[in-house]
Amino acid sequence: MSSLHLDMKDIQHAVLNLDHAVVDLETLQALFENRAQKEEMDQIERHVKSSAKKENAKPLDKPEQFLLQLAGIPQFSGRVFCILFQSTFTECISNVQRKVQMLQRVCTSLQSGKGVLQVLGLVLAFGNYMNGGNRSRGQADGFTLDILPKLKDVKSSDNSQSLLSYIVSYYLRHFDEDAGRETCVYPLPEPQDLFQASQMKFDDFQRDLRKLRKDLNACSSETEKVCAVSSEEHLQPFKDKMEQFLTQARTELEEQEKQLADTQKCFVELTLFFSVKPKAGEKEVSPNTLFSVWHEFSSDFKELWKRENKLLLKERLKAAEETIKQAREKSAYSVKPKHASGMKAKLGQKM
Repeated sequence: MSSLHLDMKDIQHAVLNLDHAVVDLETLQALFENRAQKEEMDQIERHVKSSAKKENAKPLDKPEQFLLQLAGIPQFSGRVFCILFQSTFTECISNVQRKVQMLQRVCTSLQSGKGVLQVLGLVLAFGNYMNGGNRSRGQADGFTLDILPKLKDVKSSDNSQSLLSYIVSYYLRHFDEDAGRETCVYPLPEPQDLFQASQMKFDDFQRDLRKLRKDLNACSSETEKVCAVSSEEHLQPFKDKMEQFLTQARTELEEQEKQLADTQKCFVELTLFFSVKPKAGEKEVSPNTLFSVWHEFSSDFKELWKRENKLLLKERLKAAEETIKQAREKSAYSVKPKHASGMKAKLGQKM
């Protein structure tokens, strides 16, 4: 109270009216955590009762006075619990939503992204070409994903270029019309997105949503208790605001639970699409098993992609400069009129 320079009336107003203008949520959190527990309140109340019968009784010290005044706010604990949960719910659900949406976006891109399929097609085509003399390996219909990070280690006969750099160059020069321009779009999922996806676990998301569901039910229960024992004077605006929040929170939580289930289904389909098997000791394929391979490949691919784009940009600039130079030379070239100097011209001048 001394450090915050707050009056108990300010705290009571904030709690009863859900007004955080003077008492912010961080302060309410500190007050909630430091509120008197049942045993402490029993001791304080016994002291107050016994002191009332004594003339020279020792008064309560400031901390105990503060706890007693705090407990005097109608339904302080239940109200503040609901207020704090309301403030954290949006952040928690948004955090899960952002991660799940990113994971779903990566899954969709890997399974149906035009650039991804073109790059994989090139890998298969060049792999078959290089193994053309081998009947068993030169007519493959597909390949396992663990080949992708190894492409950078396959070198040309003069060791000047890797297979991956050749694929990147071929893709940009034959499949991307915007290559060498600012509008050129990276064809694979971003390495950073793939790394984040590789660190995610569906069990963590499910645990977070279960906890939110449990806390939401607890908040609903506390809201009912507060409303049941509150006087008419202190019932509003708490009742209307909390009921509105609880309705909206239930809807958002149900939508997020459905989105998580859809994303998990999308991930399972992706593992089947790429024929990825669980690692030894795993019952099912984890995001780390699938996306760590793609993260390594995308990181290598993007580094070469950026380098090749710069090279193409220089080529375009050089070609443009050459075109401008030729245009200037053409405009500077002019044919001077030929002056007549023969006998006929001289006679014409005399006449």
